[in-house]
Amino acid sequence: MKRTLMTLVAILAFLSVSFAAPGGTFSGEIMDSQCALLGGHDKMIQKGESPKECTVRCVSLGGKYALFDPAKKMGYQLDDQKKAALFAGAKVTVTGTYDEATKTIHVVTIKPARA
Repeated sequence: MKRTLMTLVAILAFLSVSFAAPGGTFSGEIMDSQCALLGGHDKMIQKGESPKECTVRCVSLGGKYALFDPAKKMGYQLDDQKKAALFAGAKVTVTGTYDEATKTIHVVTIKPARA
């Protein structure tokens, strides 16, 4: 009986750690992965182009939507490209869990940043 109880406690402890993935809120601009890697649109944007147009163009050429946080100078991959596409070039707040090994945010929500 004692062994069964200890096994049950161990299983419950393991499950609680598994479901406690670090979640959080991330702020920045939705841009293409290349511009995020370069720290912004400065090197890729074409004359007369908006950040949204730069982002959409670069994604159409094979890039992926990413979140760039200028305060931390950090780019994050986003696992939900459809949600990100709706906010191309916009400043946003993303909620989700961050996978440090892949530098990917598993997106729960994306909302426009508060002004």
